[in-house]
Amino acid sequence: MPSRDSYEVHQEEKSLVQKAKREANQEDILAAALGMRMGPQKPPATFWQPLKLFAYSQLTSLVRRATLKESDRMPKSEKVHNFKVHTFRGPHWCEHCASFMWGLMAQGVKCADCGLNVHKQCSSLVPNDCKPDLRHIRKVYSCDLTTLVNAYNTARPMVVDMCIREIESRGLKSEGLYRISGFSDSVEEVKTAFDKEGEKTDISVNAYEDINIITGALKLYLRDLPVPIISYDAYPRFIEAAKFTDPEKKLEAVREALALLPPSHSDTLKYLMAHLKRVTQDEKFNLMNAENLAIVFGPTLMRAPDLDAITALNDIRYQRQVVELLIKNEDVLF
Repeated sequence: MPSRDSYEVHQEEKSLVQKAKREANQEDILAAALGMRMGPQKPPATFWQPLKLFAYSQLTSLVRRATLKESDRMPKSEKVHNFKVHTFRGPHWCEHCASFMWGLMAQGVKCADCGLNVHKQCSSLVPNDCKPDLRHIRKVYSCDLTTLVNAYNTARPMVVDMCIREIESRGLKSEGLYRISGFSDSVEEVKTAFDKEGEKTDISVNAYEDINIITGALKLYLRDLPVPIISYDAYPRFIEAAKFTDPEKKLEAVREALALLPPSHSDTLKYLMAHLKRVTQDEKFNLMNAENLAIVFGPTLMRAPDLDAITALNDIRYQRQVVELLIKNEDVLF
């Protein structure tokens, strides 16, 4: 009967042999995934280590997505992925189908907002569950509204909340509020500050005494949105609603159009209209009623989607009517 020491040595040797077999199997699998043909003389261990690290990082991502609870997968506000053609360095696997991404250049697409990597042909199959990562958000202005609120986990964009709070704290009685423009260089300065500092941006009276600079920054933010507050998809329904002559039918048609807006757009529009309603309550000081505000905000909140110049020009009066209706009936429409 072998001694205890020799038995332990035997078990250790057996364990090392099994480990070597497992590693050999892993290397065979990895070689198959990479499309490599292995001869009798296999590469040294130093060849496999970086490839294994790449594979591990990719498979970890796949496992994470596969094990997410259903409630975790449901986005707060449904968002389409912002896929761009991408050249990946080293081996990469598609996070949708789990297959290897072949090629040396432009092997697939990468979401610019959340970093999801998939085949180009898989991109149309991926659900609208983009969860933007702040590491991929480089600016506040000109950033898709839903992308921004999801990245910062807020109901509305910080620019809207912060500017409106500042305006209501010291500017509601300012004559020509929103109609009078602030100094353009200062407005651009506020924009740059939001892009660089986000919520830490100082727009207090100490930084910008002229309230028109703050209103200008808010209007610029709304104009710069890639998809306007009243989205392109919902735009035709709002225009059709404005053409009704019967007040009740018009109101109902607008209510139905509002239901077509993405949640983040709807929340932002509701907050903005409540604010503009409060602006009208100080009309005797600021001289801004619902009609005047609608003239200012109509083209800002509503932009015609790829219409010819004549149609877009004709829509301006309907844009004004829609925004005026939203301000006056803010309490019953939202």
